[in-house]
Amino acid sequence: MSDPKIIGIGGIFFKSIAPEKFKKWYAQHLGLVLNNYGATFEMRHLKEPKKAKYIHWSLLPNDTDYFHPSNKPFMINYRVQEIEKLVRKLKRMGVEIIDKITNFPYGKFVHILDPEGNAIELWEPKEDFFDTMGVPTNK
Repeated sequence: MSDPKIIGIGGIFFKSIAPEKFKKWYAQHLGLVLNNYGATFEMRHLKEPKKAKYIHWSLLPNDTDYFHPSNKPFMINYRVQEIEKLVRKLKRMGVEIIDKITNFPYGKFVHILDPEGNAIELWEPKEDFFDTMGVPTNK
């Protein structure tokens, strides 16, 4: 594989004063189909159109520390290739790595800071997990 990099957007996370109320507003006014985590947008693999990929949209309470040390009201999750290799590359380049790579059934995650202090979540998904996810999506 080539040099590891971002290959897409995995999710968009926002802070909100009243996340549940705000989610309902999006559902009522913009037709968002909600699930336990926010909303999930479905798209298709270009080379394998029968397989789905997902982008997640979520609202979190204003007092969340999930974006820490960033004080911004949002965070972008980027899909990446070879997360371990990418983290080693970023460290060599002087990028601040906030935490260690963590593993979940749906992929590996790590958080970094960009030069303006925005928290960024990097995600190497386990695509097969999502083939059987079974949550409502916004197609």
